[in-house]
Amino acid sequence: MIQLTGSSLSAARLSAIAAGERVSLDEKALAAVTANRGVIDRILAEGRTVYGINTGFGQFATVVIPPDQLRQLQLNLVRSHAAGVGEPLTKPQTRALMAARINCLLKAHSGIRVEPIQLLMDCLNQGVLPVIPSQGSVGASGDLAPLAHMALLLVGEGLAWDGDKHIPGGEALAKAGLKPITLEAKEGLALINGTQLITSLGNLALHKLQALMGLSEEIAALSLEALQGTRAAFDPRIHAVRPHPGQIAVAARMRELLGETSEIAESHKDCNRVQDAYSLRCIPQVHGVGRDALRFAGDILERELNSATDNPMIFTDTEESRSGGNFHGQYPAFACDVLCIATADLASISERRQERLVNPAYSDLPAFLTQQGGLESGFMMAHVTSAALVSEMKGLANPACVDTIPTSAGKEDHVSMGPIAARKLLRAVDAFEQVLAIEARMALEGVRILGKAPAAGLKPLMDRLAAACGPWQDRAMYAEIESTIEALRAHTAR
Repeated sequence: MIQLTGSSLSAARLSAIAAGERVSLDEKALAAVTANRGVIDRILAEGRTVYGINTGFGQFATVVIPPDQLRQLQLNLVRSHAAGVGEPLTKPQTRALMAARINCLLKAHSGIRVEPIQLLMDCLNQGVLPVIPSQGSVGASGDLAPLAHMALLLVGEGLAWDGDKHIPGGEALAKAGLKPITLEAKEGLALINGTQLITSLGNLALHKLQALMGLSEEIAALSLEALQGTRAAFDPRIHAVRPHPGQIAVAARMRELLGETSEIAESHKDCNRVQDAYSLRCIPQVHGVGRDALRFAGDILERELNSATDNPMIFTDTEESRSGGNFHGQYPAFACDVLCIATADLASISERRQERLVNPAYSDLPAFLTQQGGLESGFMMAHVTSAALVSEMKGLANPACVDTIPTSAGKEDHVSMGPIAARKLLRAVDAFEQVLAIEARMALEGVRILGKAPAAGLKPLMDRLAAACGPWQDRAMYAEIESTIEALRAHTAR
């Protein structure tokens, strides 16, 4: 069980929750939530007019709502803002969104009671999951539409998952023995105002990409061996004089994986080639900036996961409400776009290595890695598939966060489009895994054809791939790619 505190959630823990891990709530955080709610109660008791508590929202901020209509105000807000469309989030993505919102509420700046947080946790732990459309948020004023669909479940409305079907939210609560709540002042806004769609999807992609980054270096090293490349480009002196952290780290990893020599390396040590192509020689430079991008964007996404992103913010120590812009999704949107660019570039250099593996003009390997060319097509179409994936990824790499369409009658005149960035990143990361699988399978075949052992540091990867994929004879390529993906997942999970 993972305890949510408001400050200790990581991409890895969020991914575990998405996969089904249960959560608990930190008692100190809940005490802070209760104290913070007291500020709202005193504001109402004193008859003060405060935005988001007893006023309308957005363009209606100047409309004061009488005390006897505050519950209706919050319910109306949730109902009207549940305007999402498109394919729903998957169940794991929905679980991640719910956990991220709970964690944000535990920061104790939302003015919410403990009861809605507790119900949200109970729903998460019992698998009572709202149906949340994936489209409808521009990522400023928070991810209002998707979070409103989440909030509808808590009041017994909207739709929830029942296996593969959708049922009314109230029915789903009843089946689990849970009761809906009545939203009090500020609580509808507290549930829907934040960046948790961008942040949860971004962190799920981040967690998967962290594993793929390291895997891409192993596969690149295996391709280098299959293509009989040189280790000279990884000399530490080269990288010390251009001291980018990622570049230095990748060069060190290549030296670790490849060692000083191998049976393959010894077989071509006296060849007349002086330099390798860039897709081999520049692995530290290209993969290195990917590592640096991962560190930069990962810090943003995990920091956002443990941030208060509401408006207005309620401060317990001074008993004040302050309007600000923490709901603006530019930070996580920018991070997702950076990672999408890095992912596309790493897939692109992988595809270039694949070209060298299947094209006899660039290596000593047979065309398309088959020794029965003509009768067999070998990896001809696998490379075409990879090219198609990489081309699509280049389109996905076009940043979403540089676009904006003013909304809410001009009040929201700059928005992040972060949900688009996060969804693009998820698609790109999935495509990257497929591209890497194709390269890994080609490199395995190339080494087999050479008939000599690669570097000892590559033996775990080689053994895992070889166990899953026998020597090539033309067969259904899609199944071969799927087997390779499963082998690579097992390898990274070891």
